[in-house]
Amino acid sequence: MAVCARLCGVGPARGCRRRGAAREQRRGDSEPDTDTEEAGGGGAAEEEEEEAAERIEGRRPAEAGPAGRAPLSLLELPPELLVQIFGSLPGTDLPNLARVCTTFRRILRTDTIWRRRCREEYGVCENLRKLEITGVSCRDVYAKLLHRYRHILGLWQPDIGPYGGLLNVVVDGLFIIGWMYLPPHDPHVDDPMRFKPLFRIHLMERKCATVECMYGHKGPHNGHIQIVKKDEFSTKCNQTDHHRMSGGRQEEFRTWLREEWGRTLEDIFHEHMQELILMKFIYTSQYDNCLTYRRIYLPPSSPDDLIKPGLFKGTYGSHGLEIVMLSFHGKKAKGTKITGDPNIPAGQQTVEIDLAHPLQLPDIENLRDFSELSRIVLEVQEQVRREEQEEEHGQEEEDSSPQPASQPAAMPLGEGAEGEETVAGAQGTTQDKAPASQPFVLPMGVISRNEDYPRTCRICFYGTGLIAGHGFTSPERTPGVFVLFDDDRFGFIWLELKSFSLYSRIKVSFQNAQAPSREAFDEMLKNIQSLAT
Repeated sequence: MAVCARLCGVGPARGCRRRGAAREQRRGDSEPDTDTEEAGGGGAAEEEEEEAAERIEGRRPAEAGPAGRAPLSLLELPPELLVQIFGSLPGTDLPNLARVCTTFRRILRTDTIWRRRCREEYGVCENLRKLEITGVSCRDVYAKLLHRYRHILGLWQPDIGPYGGLLNVVVDGLFIIGWMYLPPHDPHVDDPMRFKPLFRIHLMERKCATVECMYGHKGPHNGHIQIVKKDEFSTKCNQTDHHRMSGGRQEEFRTWLREEWGRTLEDIFHEHMQELILMKFIYTSQYDNCLTYRRIYLPPSSPDDLIKPGLFKGTYGSHGLEIVMLSFHGKKAKGTKITGDPNIPAGQQTVEIDLAHPLQLPDIENLRDFSELSRIVLEVQEQVRREEQEEEHGQEEEDSSPQPASQPAAMPLGEGAEGEETVAGAQGTTQDKAPASQPFVLPMGVISRNEDYPRTCRICFYGTGLIAGHGFTSPERTPGVFVLFDDDRFGFIWLELKSFSLYSRIKVSFQNAQAPSREAFDEMLKNIQSLAT
């Protein structure tokens, strides 16, 4: 109790709410609760409130303690110093601070405190003083916009059947905006991402947040956002007529085609590709921006990773460019689809790279021979199959026969003390032995949407790619070659399809997208894959 009195400087004589129950019982008369604005009492409480107001506004100097001693309470400090102290605290702690006493509550009405919290917690760099014109305070912006909708900031995947998507919700000035990120037009995989707004939330004219749908070509209109549960929210457009165009569905399709593919239907001569494009338009346009979103995280990185994990754009034949997340998991690397197609939907693991089995490519002349590359890959596939069988057989024997207590358990790969040969160590050794770069060319007969692929590579690994029929029927993993070109580009040769996919890193700094833990990221991957299945 003594500590509380020294901090807030109110104590029993000033109505401190934190005084102990025993002290209250010893007092004959209870004192007014100065934390409640509506409470009566006059006298000391009203005098204190008036005194605090004058000090904050600069009409009365701050109280000073006896000469030669330091202040014993916060209330003996100048109000401007209290503003600095309170402004350095997290915004979520300030409501509790306001309950201490009337003086603290009055100081916490100072907009300078909330302006600082808006800037430091949410990066609002706009001139918040302009809000005074509209009668909206920085405290309103913090409490009714930024803090209220903080849970939807970050990366999200919309539930649009097999197609998925990538939504980035950010604080943009005095708005919260949901940007849908789109790959560049096929097959320009190295071009930057495109993006368009789907919704925005702002607090400019009224003292309650306004949600607006940005879908369509008629400007912002009335929308709604509902936070369904942790890591999930939904959007709804209340004026879907704003999405319609005067020329009907044909005009809407032509406009969508130019935005999505950068071309007209007459420019696409492949009949199967035309069918896929028309199917996607019909399927996605029926949602009218009424969607459910689930949170996704960027993959955590480690110094032992082959390259920095993250999001990449990749070529997928007639399906165009799609977004893939590359992550590392010990001896494996995985490419998970963030956007997908009717064959392999979003959320599925499109490629898996076996980092324990690097491939030594033949010389450039023999590399042009598809049969030679196929022979090398199939030999490694057989080797991997034998190792998996031996591992399963060894595990069965270990389970059936108990290990003697005196014999130490076998140290699994990736652990150890002195000569620990970890997966990362073995991988690093492989890279050390490999040349800095080696010539690379696609074998004859392998189809590539982008002929402008790199002609040198760093290293190659055995991997598998997921293929399936329309509607994700008869899915199977088939052998392939993972080709690392540089820190920002890699490729995958699908042997069975005789096809090549080129991937290029998405160079965007996404905020609020880091996983709180490795376990949370793995759980997220499992969830989006189960939803896709």
